[in-house]
Amino acid sequence: MGQKSRNNRLFHSSIILLLVSLSAALSSPFQLQTLLPRPLPSAPTLSWHDSEPESNSLQETSQLDPLSSNTTLEVQLELHHVDALSSEDTPELLFDLRLQRDALRSGTIYSLVSKAVARNPPRAAGRRSGFSSSIISGLAQGSGEYFTRLGVGTPARNLYMVLDTGSDVVWVQCSPCKSCYSQSDPIFDPTKSASFSVSYGDGSVTFGDFSTETLTFRRTSVGRVALGCGHDNEGLFVGAAGLLGLGRGILSFPSQTGSRFNRKFSYCLVDRSASSKPSSLVFGDAAIPRGALFTPLLTNPKLDTFYYVELLGISVGGTRVPKISPSLFKMDQDGNGGVIIDSGTSVTRLTQPAYTAMRDAFRLGATNLKRAPDFSLFDTCFDLSGQTSVKVPTLVLHFRGADLSLPATNYLIPVDSSGTFCFAFAGTMNGLSIIGNIQQQGFRVAYDLAGSRVGFSPRGCA
Repeated sequence: MGQKSRNNRLFHSSIILLLVSLSAALSSPFQLQTLLPRPLPSAPTLSWHDSEPESNSLQETSQLDPLSSNTTLEVQLELHHVDALSSEDTPELLFDLRLQRDALRSGTIYSLVSKAVARNPPRAAGRRSGFSSSIISGLAQGSGEYFTRLGVGTPARNLYMVLDTGSDVVWVQCSPCKSCYSQSDPIFDPTKSASFSVSYGDGSVTFGDFSTETLTFRRTSVGRVALGCGHDNEGLFVGAAGLLGLGRGILSFPSQTGSRFNRKFSYCLVDRSASSKPSSLVFGDAAIPRGALFTPLLTNPKLDTFYYVELLGISVGGTRVPKISPSLFKMDQDGNGGVIIDSGTSVTRLTQPAYTAMRDAFRLGATNLKRAPDFSLFDTCFDLSGQTSVKVPTLVLHFRGADLSLPATNYLIPVDSSGTFCFAFAGTMNGLSIIGNIQQQGFRVAYDLAGSRVGFSPRGCA
């Protein structure tokens, strides 16, 4: 009799728990937010609001702060999208070229990581790897998507430089040029710079020389920066003279100048379809915004370059997607898998099981939208022609310590001029996931290398 009574109590308790769960589900409706459909942006007009000198001008640097100064520096620079260097192309062609660059870059990142994991033994604790194993120039993986303008040499020659968190080297094209791609500025001539000093070379001009040089950021100069001087360069670079490597390797700009900028930098990439305000790059203490949400940086034991973070899950419509567990994004002890944040990749790529689960949850919450055919790498598209406002499911990326709630424009984007919008994620059979710059738009992404953390601040471009 006692056992039957206990079973009855357990049954009634289960019913009550089920009713409570159903009640909670009904009281938490599927969360939506508003998307204002905007067309593909045209190429932006290239202008510098902070009155940078013209491309062929020289700038004296004798009165600027040298690297040897004991002062801590703070610098803010404008950033522009590479589309500004292709102003005569149509929006459709610009977008197609962007997807081509994106495919090359993501593929090369996967190849670099796979080769590093397969080839390199783990590094001893506290030991930094050398040139052959860790230094990534960025040239092979194609252009980054954003560039700035800075001075190279003494007196400073102002050049367009692509910024890239996936590269470890600062480099420019130099004369004499054996094989160089077309750039907007004259090729840098090191013989005309008083501060150029060659410290390493391969004995020929087939690839280039390794040197030290002075870089000038508006009215601040930084001396003795290790710089690659390239004479034979190929790739999908668009108009820029070189690259400002912002990766974690020993020769990246943040690593070289750590003490001068307190090992801190940040960028904010604007949504070009909604704002004409330029994006920005900040070095120094001012790079870390108040109220930012931070997640710890992880380290790949085989490769220094990339910024790894821990992604724990994803919510769609206000509910965690149950099939997306932290194990799908975990980096193993050999350096396989994991998640990186990258400024030069456009489209976020998630390991296939996570992407499929997220996509299916999004489709389920977007049944009010008219479906459209797949487009390029996008398999979830909608016909929003004639619409001025639509409701779409919310989407949150749950990093350890930081929940990143994305604006609708960061994951439903225009892909043509006919009103087709696509879910701006893709799946990959590679175990490595990449958080691209479309999803980073509008946030100030702050890299606090001294604290080994990355932060996100909404409305960071304001």
